Amino acid sequence: MANLKEIRNRISSVSSTMQITSAMKMVSAAKLKKAQDAITAMRPYANKLTALLQNLSANLDAESGSKFAELRPVKTVLIVAITSNRGLCGAFNSNIIKQTKQLAEIYSDKKVSVVAIGKKGNDVLSKNLEILSNQSTVLDKLSFENVAEIADMLMTSFKSGAFDKIELVYNKFKNAATQIVTTEQFLPIVATADEPGVPSDYIFEPTKEEIVKTLIPKSLKMQLYKAIRDSFASEHGARMTAMHKATDNATELRDQLKLTYNKARQAAITNEILEIVGGAEALNS
Repeated sequence: MANLKEIRNRISSVSSTMQITSAMKMVSAAKLKKAQDAITAMRPYANKLTALLQNLSANLDAESGSKFAELRPVKTVLIVAITSNRGLCGAFNSNIIKQTKQLAEIYSDKKVSVVAIGKKGNDVLSKNLEILSNQSTVLDKLSFENVAEIADMLMTSFKSGAFDKIELVYNKFKNAATQIVTTEQFLPIVATADEPGVPSDYIFEPTKEEIVKTLIPKSLKMQLYKAIRDSFASEHGARMTAMHKATDNATELRDQLKLTYNKARQAAITNEILEIVGGAEALNS
């Protein structure tokens, strides 16, 4: 059994760790509230805009159709892996890394490149896959304008023919305890026709060309921004849950150490009493 000093040091160490994990849990809970409100308010608009874009793409003729809806033989694939810049959030990052590697295996006969958004993903994926660009700094100052620059880069790469398909891999926020690993096609645009019975004859104002020129790029930027916002909220939810579990485990370990300490202290006191009594008996005899 460890001596009393060692046990006291371990109790002190575990208590300090527990304070840190508890503080991190509270910080993540505060940040989660803000991130959750942002993605909850944004998701209906982004989903409706994406659905509108898909319907529009399905009804445009070849002449007025967008370059972003062009289907080409897939030879080169770009995967946008959205992770986080910090750890201590459970399986949040490892799930995205695992999904990205699985996706790369599916496209093993194609040339696969990765755009990493998040330092954790970049550090691991750079060992096995080709990293085209590391855009981790966008998470430090998350805004639509900063995300739009990344979306412009992706759209330019697709339009120039550098990549025939672009996929997003991210954690979709469900609640604080649940994040859903999602793979979403970014480009080319997935054309979805209207439901049966719903008229698909649109009146375009302004012209089709103007709509294609402005609405489609805006929608794609919004799609990427939504994915990063989803991942951002998921990160804080995952970290809050992980720190909650860590705090509970630290509390349990501290209680066990205190029990061990009390037992060891009682044993030491008993030994001292026995030594004193034994010494007194020896003197009397």
